[in-house]
Amino acid sequence: QVQLVESGGGLVQAGGSLRLSCAASGRTFTSYTMGWFRQAPGKEREFVAAIGWSGGRTSYADSVKGRFTISRDNAKNTVYLQMNSLKPEDTAIYYCARDRATYGGLRTRADAYDYFGQGTQVTVSS
Repeated sequence: QVQLVESGGGLVQAGGSLRLSCAASGRTFTSYTMGWFRQAPGKEREFVAAIGWSGGRTSYADSVKGRFTISRDNAKNTVYLQMNSLKPEDTAIYYCARDRATYGGLRTRADAYDYFGQGTQVTVSS
């Protein structure tokens, strides 16, 4: 059974930074693309960023490109999301997720991922 546990959320002023972490259980972490999604109140879950199994490829939503950076440490079974220049519209619950397929591409649809964490709240005040 795969477990994903996010941490690092909190309250920050606009322009500030946060670093989210996602610790994954399971020995096959290194074989999967990992992604970050977010969901704001009253809105659908949306793609934020994804990173390939080796860490060499990344993809970002246009809304966060240039401000967020996704990375992973396969030795620690952990994926990170560094968020800089935060805006009030970044306020949401952030979820990490594991792609359904091993050695897959960088997919942006939530249904391409089969495991999600419980989420961590990020609140950006203006």
